[in-house]
Amino acid sequence: MTRVCVLGSGSKGNAIYISNERVAVLVDAGLSGIEIERRLAARRINPETLDAIVVSHEHSDHIHGVGVLSRRLRLPVYITPQTMSAAGPFLGDLHEVHHFHPGQGFALDGLHVHPFSVSHDAVDPVGFTIQDRNVKIGIATDLGVATQLVCHHLRGCTLMILEANHDRKMLEDGPYPWELKQRIRSRHGHLSNEESRDLLREVLDGTLEHVVVAHVSEKNNLPERAVSVVREALSDHRACLRVALQDAAGEVISLP
Repeated sequence: MTRVCVLGSGSKGNAIYISNERVAVLVDAGLSGIEIERRLAARRINPETLDAIVVSHEHSDHIHGVGVLSRRLRLPVYITPQTMSAAGPFLGDLHEVHHFHPGQGFALDGLHVHPFSVSHDAVDPVGFTIQDRNVKIGIATDLGVATQLVCHHLRGCTLMILEANHDRKMLEDGPYPWELKQRIRSRHGHLSNEESRDLLREVLDGTLEHVVVAHVSEKNNLPERAVSVVREALSDHRACLRVALQDAAGEVISLP
């Protein structure tokens, strides 16, 4: 049984828990260490059962709790060399470091992790597919454009965690400075609701069972609006659609 729980998703912090019978990992730890432990406990998950942290890129909303959790729980951290170089001063000493490179998969006991390059304003950002036997999980939560490489890797997923960051009109009319709006809308920013819907349409097939809409902006989007737009891609499909929240852990999704 593979278990997945989005502990938090958004500009204030991102973390995803994934486990099977042999290993449990965090993909990113952008909340404080204490908050991540609290949210795990709220879902009856013992933080002491964690085995590793895998890092997607160096932005603080993805690495805030990495250092303290690595030290406190003696967890190895899997990270690209460039991301480690950029994040190192913030992370501090880590219990153990393992480097990986985009396009080169690695195994964490029964979980097979494949990082792939994404377009985002970080030094070496990656998305992930994580496979446990016939279960495939896709994670793409910080990308400004859905490249063919991204689409290739996200096909055949059982569960997909996919950003729908902003509503275009809300972003245009919202409080952000013009430069930040331009950054968000750029090829190195974040996907809009419509772009997320179109990506999902591109990769949708009969294997997909769950979609989690993630990284929904608190100022430039609404969860119900994001879900409504992304749902258009699933009009004739049986996949279950959920939205990940910033302030609370989602439910634990079990994939047999």
